[in-house]
Amino acid sequence: MVSTVQDKAADPPRPLREHRGRYRRILRFAARNLAATWWFELFLPRIGLSRIAARTRSRRMLRFAQRFHDLAVELGGLMIKVGQFLSSRLDILPPEITKELEGLQDEVPPVAFPDISALAARELGTPLGNVFASVDPEPIAAASLGQAHRARLNPLDAGDTGLDAVVVKVQRPGIGAIVDVDLAALRKVAGWLSHIRLVSRRADMPALVEEFAQTSLAEIDYLHEAVNAERFAADFAGDPRVEVPAVVWERTTRRVLTLEDVTAIKITDVKALRAAGIDPAAVAPVFASIMFDQLFTNGFFHADPHPGNIFVTPAPAGAGEHQWQLTFIDFGMMGEVTPATRSGLRKLLIAAAARDGRGLVAAINDVGVLMPSADSAGLERAMTQLFARFGGMGFAELREVDPREFRDFALEFGDVVRSLPFQLPENFLLIIRAMSLTSGVCSALDERFNLWDSVEPYAAQLLRNERGNVVQDVARQAIDAAAVAFRLPGRLDALASRLEEGSLQVAVPRLERQGARLERAVRRSASAVVFGALLVAGAIARADDLVLGNVLMAVSAVPLLHALWVGRRGR
Repeated sequence: MVSTVQDKAADPPRPLREHRGRYRRILRFAARNLAATWWFELFLPRIGLSRIAARTRSRRMLRFAQRFHDLAVELGGLMIKVGQFLSSRLDILPPEITKELEGLQDEVPPVAFPDISALAARELGTPLGNVFASVDPEPIAAASLGQAHRARLNPLDAGDTGLDAVVVKVQRPGIGAIVDVDLAALRKVAGWLSHIRLVSRRADMPALVEEFAQTSLAEIDYLHEAVNAERFAADFAGDPRVEVPAVVWERTTRRVLTLEDVTAIKITDVKALRAAGIDPAAVAPVFASIMFDQLFTNGFFHADPHPGNIFVTPAPAGAGEHQWQLTFIDFGMMGEVTPATRSGLRKLLIAAAARDGRGLVAAINDVGVLMPSADSAGLERAMTQLFARFGGMGFAELREVDPREFRDFALEFGDVVRSLPFQLPENFLLIIRAMSLTSGVCSALDERFNLWDSVEPYAAQLLRNERGNVVQDVARQAIDAAAVAFRLPGRLDALASRLEEGSLQVAVPRLERQGARLERAVRRSASAVVFGALLVAGAIARADDLVLGNVLMAVSAVPLLHALWVGRRGR
């Protein structure tokens, strides 16, 4: 199914004429905001007007977020998902955007129950009254792709499954066609972004959209979600901290999913938790640890752990040590971490816990976020100083730091970070989302929560596990060393041949970059001088010869454009 959608390129699917207006609206919105961003963030700084861009940036970001918010609520579909992702990117997006978009999920209007009932009856092959003893027409949740209703199984099914109360999740009617159109529009926008050097050298936008597409298409296949739920349950089968709803397979199709009703206290409902005798501050580290287990141990993780998808379930009386459990629902958006990436993430976590700037950069390299051509010495220095000043602080402590300190740090190392060729490996979008949401939930539970307090013991355990495999590591290194030694004579012979021929080349990336920047600066200066000369000459000649003066002034635009073009390529 994914390949079918990929083949549809940028145009909306032909059978969906009624959605062409939707497609055009998304593209118009994107084009208008991309043009504004180019003008303020790229063009004005090049002509020395960066102060104007800086002075209006906050207001422009807020206007963009408000306009996108209105568009997403009106259109629904994947636009809600895009907004949710943007709202979770606290690491790169300004608070004007994230705060405006954070409530998008709660604003999705529900579909009328007769429409939902009709679709579910078609999927199950019989009226709902023949399948369920009762169905509540009021939804307990209305999301962008579907909505959920409480129900009770009929006596026969209840006897077979051992369940009575269930939740029936039904797709929004026509959502498949809307998803196709939205993906076509997003692919078009990604194509535009891939031609902007500032963006393309940072991320492969078409690849990121394809990752988003695969995730979205999996979300509207409820059989896929049911399999994910059972796999997640198997991963935590022996863990008393975690509960997962059972799947009623007999009443589940691609568009209808029936699950055990496990509704309990929303994880961020601090008042309800305290009323149940549960300390919210005690929930935060447990939740963080469970998310760490998914990412760094299991390699299969919940990529949408927002507060609506996690409940705290008080345990029955006499349950012993564990007085409550964390109950996860909605397994449509799940991510997988390959063993190689998981190993890199473990090293990254250990280095972060040890405040090791060099180790952190090495781990970033292992994960594949930093491209091999990067000169990472500056990044190592930046990470070391960052840990020295801010390492170990919680969100509440960071809020108390003088903003000028952050600004000074950004000024000192901003150019270093921006100049490095970063990339986002496959599935990293979901990893970032999961960790961002985890951090947000923990901070909502406990304002003084310090993620380092959870990271350090977890990283220490990972380090002990890594050391436990030391014999395997030594054996593997011995084999690698033997292979290198075996190939060494041939490589030395080849090196000697190249020296004799004078064909050996030595690359010094930093010097090459500095030389290239110097060359571009000289070219820009020459173009600027020619531009000024032609413009002044045209102005003078215009007094005696109007035609000649106008021609000279018009021609002066050529070196001006060349200067701007050289500057753009040098960024």
